[in-house]
Amino acid sequence: MSFINFAAREINCKIVYYGAGLGGKTTNLQYVFDKTSEKQKGKMISLATESDRTLFFDFLPLDLGTVRGFKTRFHLYTVPGQVFYDASRKLILRGVDGVVFVADSQEERLDANVEALENLQDNMKEHGYDFTKIPYVLQLNKRDLPNALPVDQLKKQLVKRSEPVFEAIAFQGVGVFDTLKEVAKQVLIELKKG
Repeated sequence: MSFINFAAREINCKIVYYGAGLGGKTTNLQYVFDKTSEKQKGKMISLATESDRTLFFDFLPLDLGTVRGFKTRFHLYTVPGQVFYDASRKLILRGVDGVVFVADSQEERLDANVEALENLQDNMKEHGYDFTKIPYVLQLNKRDLPNALPVDQLKKQLVKRSEPVFEAIAFQGVGVFDTLKEVAKQVLIELKKG
């Protein structure tokens, strides 16, 4: 549900980073924010809860070009990882144009990943979105940890629709921009169709 600002000649798109708590959603956004030039980004806003936080900022990537003469501004959000904050997750998904699911590669976090992915699908259905059609990327984060499950095992559990999968070490920036570029590319393809 992109928003078009005719005065600024911008199309505003919403990308949500979804996943279990402490999987690396915030780290992804923080890295993108830190590496984006001041002229291209807005302020980062953090909405903290007792045990989690939601981050938001917007930026205008200059290298993605235009759609029908309009620049594309991306608004990046994280959802709270704790299932306790499901109402917030649902609210943040409203109007989404693309989703990045950030999975924690650690063996002991597999169940939490599966639960968060099911929660994503349920919440999207509740909003009337078709999970099989929305721009979507799976990121396997924390690949550097000794207890990280093999990629094939994670894919077997988490791939839902032959989506692109990226390995990442978000705090080092590994895979962060590759993931973002892929979901942004998918969003732009959808925009050009409509």
